Amino acid sequence: MPANLPPQYFETEKKLKAATTPEEKINVLEELLSIIPKHKGTEKIQAQLKTKIAKLKSEAKKKPTTAHQGPTHGIKRSGAGQLIFIGLPNSGKSLLIKALTNADPQVSDYPYTTTSAYPAMMKFEDIQIQLIDTPPLSPDYMEIWIPEIIKISDGVLFILDLSTSNSVPLLESIIHKLGENKIGFYPKIPPEDKINHFFYKKAVIVANKNDTANAETNLNLLNDFLKSKFPLISVSAKTGDGLTELKKSIFLMLEIIRVYSKIPGGKTELENPFTLKKGSTVLDMARAVHKDFSLKLKFARIWGKNTYQGQKVKRDHILEDEDIIELHI
Repeated sequence: MPANLPPQYFETEKKLKAATTPEEKINVLEELLSIIPKHKGTEKIQAQLKTKIAKLKSEAKKKPTTAHQGPTHGIKRSGAGQLIFIGLPNSGKSLLIKALTNADPQVSDYPYTTTSAYPAMMKFEDIQIQLIDTPPLSPDYMEIWIPEIIKISDGVLFILDLSTSNSVPLLESIIHKLGENKIGFYPKIPPEDKINHFFYKKAVIVANKNDTANAETNLNLLNDFLKSKFPLISVSAKTGDGLTELKKSIFLMLEIIRVYSKIPGGKTELENPFTLKKGSTVLDMARAVHKDFSLKLKFARIWGKNTYQGQKVKRDHILEDEDIIELHI
């Protein structure tokens, strides 16, 4: 059946060439979607427009945010997840943020250089993850808004200094201090004996400055203390050692999967994947693309590591990282 698109559609389509931002493109695409006749001959074009809109909205969410002036009590979430960097004075948090991202936080050899929350975007393969640098904590002082941004985050990375032997007692004091603010931490699985009204966050310990003189000795002390209670990653923000492993650990902390869309008869969109929580289904993917897809979805075809290529699956099929999905409505 022919599409029979009206002249108004083609006139509006010309606006796409002039649109420069995701927001402008979304407005044009939504206008096209409202103009297009709704019949069987235009179903494929409608699906293409809806997929483009969903991807542009995802792209807009992933745009890097910039630091605000002065103390920041909340940061707008961006990217596939938001993780908070917590550390002691001179632990190297800001240098680590700089090494992991394209951001340029203030870095110096004297303590308390960071005075407000500083958001930056870390690229991991084909997604962006938001990292938040915070003012240093000490056993005696903590900015009152730090517990609040931790509570709404996806997890915490504790940055410790391997050039000093007092990392263990200082880590204990920070965990205790945050506990007074009803924040608890766990490595992988939340504790079964949760305390009421506590906020439990996944945590990873990052032992920075492994290029310094006493780093190996201090790392052993830290390992003995933790006894595998939390993942421990040894890095050097200065030399770059361990940063690849750290990026992978940050991705795994989020417990998400990346899913790529494929329009029937078209090419796979391998840029800006949809990010979903582990355990998500084909139906969840359809909802992420457009609410109409979830209502009209009949089945999907999947290309993945644990399925035969192009396998037909139902709406409740559990997706895995890097699956390619072709939705049929």
